[in-house]
Amino acid sequence: MKTLVLANQKGGVGKSAVATLLAYHFAQKGQRVLAIDLDHQGNLSRPLQASKRAAVAGFTSDLVMTSGATALPASPFALVPFGPDLLAMERQPQQHTPFARAMRAFLVQAAAQFDVCVIDTNPNPDIRLIAALASADFVLSPIQLNQEALDGVTSLLNHERVGLRKIKAVLNPRLHFIGLLPTLVEPTPFQKENFVQVIERYGSLMIRIGDGAGQFARIPKRSAIAEAQAAGEVLWEMKKTAARDAWREIEPSIVRIATIVTSVQAPEPSHAAAA
Repeated sequence: MKTLVLANQKGGVGKSAVATLLAYHFAQKGQRVLAIDLDHQGNLSRPLQASKRAAVAGFTSDLVMTSGATALPASPFALVPFGPDLLAMERQPQQHTPFARAMRAFLVQAAAQFDVCVIDTNPNPDIRLIAALASADFVLSPIQLNQEALDGVTSLLNHERVGLRKIKAVLNPRLHFIGLLPTLVEPTPFQKENFVQVIERYGSLMIRIGDGAGQFARIPKRSAIAEAQAAGEVLWEMKKTAARDAWREIEPSIVRIATIVTSVQAPEPSHAAAA
């Protein structure tokens, strides 16, 4: 099983929408998909539950980290929804290492049943994010095209506790950073200028979808994406022309990310994680 974590230390960047699109896409392509919502806001859980495409586990994600609950539905597409005690975990430092180990054990057991696991995380740099990254194969970071988000890339990579370089060096050497994914992209002069800045500063961290200049993965700002999330619908199955047009723009980026996850061979797992 390949495990993909979506991570950004800033909220409101469309991270959960990207996680939802990827989960649906993997399932459509015949992959057995496990989705885990570690964000207490539940923005991955709600659309998947409303769609009735994913079988919902009889336990929540906080219980995965406290007890390693494993009775997953016998379904090729399953969801472990967010739980009420997720916010309390950071305030239990003595339990951080057991939390991370329980997550690792859960994913190891789930690997026999699923091909891909998509984990949506909270924007807070806390133990939930650490536990997910410590056991993941891949991490994808959706970002907005504004100065605050651009400045946040340094923290994403170098944060003393949850920076990707620290996690990779100390907890999970197999972790592969897929790259930065600009989201909520609009065709305005301001956004175009910021996109150029992102390429100039972080071109090596962008996700190529073609050989031409500026051909990097991105998610445009389209009302149809938000409508699909709210209604629990699959974007490309919606009858609205706007939804089909939005998917036509998004599809190359989603396909490229999914291809990386399913085709890149991750190293063998290291020893049990410690937070």
